[in-house]
Amino acid sequence: MIKTDVVIIGAGPVGLFAVHQLGIKGLKSEVIDNLDKAGGQCIELYPDKPIYDIPAVPECSGKSLTENLLQQIKPFSSNQHLNERVQEITEKNGSWIVKTNKDKIFVTPNIIIAGGVGSFEPRKLPLKELSKFEGKSVFYSVTDKTLFKNKKISIFGGGDSALDWALEFSKNSKVTLIHRRDEFRGAPHTLKELEKLKVEGKITIKTPFQIDSINEGKEISFIKIKNDDEKIEKIETDIVLGFFGLIMQLGPIAKWGLNMDKKTIKVNTENFQTNKPGIFAIGDICSYPGKLKLILSGFHEAALASVECFKRARPNETYKFQFTTSSKEIQERLGIKK
Repeated sequence: MIKTDVVIIGAGPVGLFAVHQLGIKGLKSEVIDNLDKAGGQCIELYPDKPIYDIPAVPECSGKSLTENLLQQIKPFSSNQHLNERVQEITEKNGSWIVKTNKDKIFVTPNIIIAGGVGSFEPRKLPLKELSKFEGKSVFYSVTDKTLFKNKKISIFGGGDSALDWALEFSKNSKVTLIHRRDEFRGAPHTLKELEKLKVEGKITIKTPFQIDSINEGKEISFIKIKNDDEKIEKIETDIVLGFFGLIMQLGPIAKWGLNMDKKTIKVNTENFQTNKPGIFAIGDICSYPGKLKLILSGFHEAALASVECFKRARPNETYKFQFTTSSKEIQERLGIKK
């Protein structure tokens, strides 16, 4: 059981900035995200696409914005629980009990939902028989590279993730890259390296093919793939990896009794609290009159929500607004020495 001042659901830019705003007020936070890395939509949907509306930053990418936010919150030592999803919340004695799909339990007076438009779920291979192998020999993300060493790996997909992992695992595993089209959507230097490894026999490429079936048994030993001409090929396989992008789902949040407006959560603009005391919503997932779905709007929402979180986490203390430029207390929390 983990006790903390605030649980933040979502590790996108707005969730990460909430860590900062809470941290400078002396509050501890724990961040939970369904993805395998921080950054949310910025990392998954447009890591290299220019962003032009961050104040004082003429241009940045989703990746660089995330990296800078992670650097900014380092002094606060907030734990990130990635590849994890909040399954249920219950109220007990004025606190919220937060339980994840990995059976972690958090106790907190505050929950900040910064989940963008919901949680990201991987698009899965269209073969029901694969579901029982998920997390064992079928994966849609990579968190521990050592699990894939010296294996026969079949990778499905045609984008950057599929190509990058094909190159990485070809160093010490037998890799077959399978795509339903002849063309790949990778960076030019990646495609060049892929072609080189193909010529050297270090990677096998099968296009245009899709998965057709797998062997029946307790473990995967082979798969069968089929092309547009109904040609079937058998491939010996220990591991199946699928990279088809993500779909966005509201998930369990829809069942928490919050005041929903379609797929967003209504909040008041004083502190971005929902109809449930102690539960806040910021970023794209919240709605109110005049709402603009901008990252900078989410930063503003995080700042105001953090004030109410302080009041709930420290009911016997008086909140005192301080500027970071003049407060020695805040500068100490940020690790600034003068």
